Amino acid sequence: MLHIIVHSIEHALFDSIKLIPFLFITYLIMEYIEHKTSDKAKNTIKKSGKFGPLIGSLLGIFPQCGFSVSATNLYATRVITLGTLIAVYLSTSDEMLPIFISEAVSPLLIVKILAIKLVIGMIAGFLIDLVLRIKNKDKQEEERIIDLCEKEHCHCEHGIVKSSLKHTLNIFVFILIVNLIMEILINMIGEDTIAGVLNNQPIIAPIIAGLIGLIPNCASSVIITQLYLDNVISAATMISGLLVGAGVGIAVLFKTNKGIKNNIRITILLYAIGVISGIILEFIGLSL
Repeated sequence: MLHIIVHSIEHALFDSIKLIPFLFITYLIMEYIEHKTSDKAKNTIKKSGKFGPLIGSLLGIFPQCGFSVSATNLYATRVITLGTLIAVYLSTSDEMLPIFISEAVSPLLIVKILAIKLVIGMIAGFLIDLVLRIKNKDKQEEERIIDLCEKEHCHCEHGIVKSSLKHTLNIFVFILIVNLIMEILINMIGEDTIAGVLNNQPIIAPIIAGLIGLIPNCASSVIITQLYLDNVISAATMISGLLVGAGVGIAVLFKTNKGIKNNIRITILLYAIGVISGIILEFIGLSL
């Protein structure tokens, strides 16, 4: 047992530390892009009207820090519809993209995953708006947008380098923990056994992935992405979890949006869409 733990720690440290330069460069680029375009993105979605789900899903696929949080605040003041909010939640991938880039995953694979999430988010958003007939209020209440950087106290006003370093450190810790847990489990149980349990359960696997996706921070996308990269879960199961995962958006929803029952219904709706989509993709044999 001690040998397994020591071996797992060594392997997890090596796999995690080698990602630091790639994570930092990726976050530096993301921070630069966000600080140049975030206000434009927020203004665009405000003016999207009935095309909100389309605009929301398109903007959601870009790795902008805390965009799901901004969308949550816009929904709390009814500037955007529920369909637009869900479209943003479903298309947002949180930490998937930085991890994929740092692991040198094929750009074509990344595009395919983002495209699937975009289409599901867009369709779900339009259907929700159609069924519920939600309309923007004529009188809009002004509210200050709270972004993820502010919630994490990463002091973005001091420069994108410091912010990028903080994000890199946070994700590195998550990746290290996930890698360590995965290494111990794989060494104790066996990779084939774990993969067999999840991959041979086309219904249970997306359900579990969806539950992981409900974790209200970047840990969920880190865990799900690492499980996929370690060949523990299928692409369909990964997409199921990433669809549900909305970063800290859900946590902010319960904080800013009035009506806990309504927030619970939104969470259940998001979870159901993600899990059902994953199950359907499993049954049609999605292969990426």
